Amino acid sequence: MKATIWHNPNCSKSRAALETLRGRDDIELEVVEYLRNPPSRDKLAQLYRDAGIAPREGVRTQGTDAKERGLTEAEDDTVLDAMAADPKLIERPLVETEKGVRLCRPTERIEEIL
Repeated sequence: MKATIWHNPNCSKSRAALETLRGRDDIELEVVEYLRNPPSRDKLAQLYRDAGIAPREGVRTQGTDAKERGLTEAEDDTVLDAMAADPKLIERPLVETEKGVRLCRPTERIEEIL
């Protein structure tokens, strides 16, 4: 199975999800450090759609000005535009497999798509 993790190496949850993925022999893993190689706006829209959540549910509020900017209540287009412009606003880790996408907070949610 192929899996892609949208990863931030400074995040303990992201590191834990990566460790889980690397511990599996049946996974062909792609690691994308999204702060260095941010996903496109279209890719973000697809990830949240496939995860079954609104983009505002994937906004990182800790250490950002997302709440002050109203992004936790904003329309999808506004949130996606903000995330595409500033990838620090993307909550992590996002994991994508052929079975779907999950925002892996808590890390155990990764099992739903493996």
